[in-house]
Amino acid sequence: MTELSLAAFEAQWRPRLNTYLAENLRAVSDRDSLTAAIRYSVLAGGKRLRPLLSLAVLTAFDRPITSANLRASVALELMHTYSLIHDDLPAMDNDGLRRGKPTSHVKFGEDIAILAGDALQPLAFQWLADSGLPAEQVAKLTLALAQAAGPQGMVAGQVADVQGAGMHLTLPKLQQLHREKTGALIHYAVLAGAIQADVTADVQTALLAFGDAFGLAFQIYDDILDVTSTPAQLGKQTHKDAGEHKNTYPGLLGLEGAEVALNQALATAKTAIDRAERLSQRDLSLLTSFLTYFTN
Repeated sequence: MTELSLAAFEAQWRPRLNTYLAENLRAVSDRDSLTAAIRYSVLAGGKRLRPLLSLAVLTAFDRPITSANLRASVALELMHTYSLIHDDLPAMDNDGLRRGKPTSHVKFGEDIAILAGDALQPLAFQWLADSGLPAEQVAKLTLALAQAAGPQGMVAGQVADVQGAGMHLTLPKLQQLHREKTGALIHYAVLAGAIQADVTADVQTALLAFGDAFGLAFQIYDDILDVTSTPAQLGKQTHKDAGEHKNTYPGLLGLEGAEVALNQALATAKTAIDRAERLSQRDLSLLTSFLTYFTN
């Protein structure tokens, strides 16, 4: 495999992901308002980090990326976007800004925003089912995505986040909350790549340890940016967590303590990739380069 940096990999694949989404969501519904709301949120921008992780695992293991692999990867972006639309709702985080634009419920009304999220969740499974991947892979991916997004994954984390506001969570409880709310879909992104690359069980375990550490680092970093950045820099409202008494790493550990926790998570991720390299006898520097997301 030719060595790639995260920046080079993003430059290669993010435009393809965006083009695929734009083309395949043109006639996603016969209801114009629903199609408009879906396209608005999915195509509003975003890092596409989760599908990029899946594709990076395939690339790291020298698997050619087919149209089926591409469809399976963007299915995850549909699920992620659904979660953002619902997370922004007045009954949840009540955010008015996402990716530098008004949130879906501000733009289209709360009713259409809810329905756009409702539509994106099953559409993610539809795209997995009709991707053209082998049936065994489709079954594994469908089960794994349902587990990641469902009542023991992302939704459980959202419940803990909503109900924990105003309460003082311990560090283990905060870590569990974010393993579910944020980490579950990142865990799935790495798992989806491993399933499609057909890696051995021991290598998959090491890759998932990387994914879990990456997901933890992602949340800590996001918490830090909420304290240190402006809405113009982040494309969303900042300093909301403290105002709403949400549980965050800077809130629990202080800003310096949160930065220490971030570095610990990154070290854990690097150790896991080193183990995956030893077990697979492959150069996994592309996956290691994803850790520069937190330093660039």
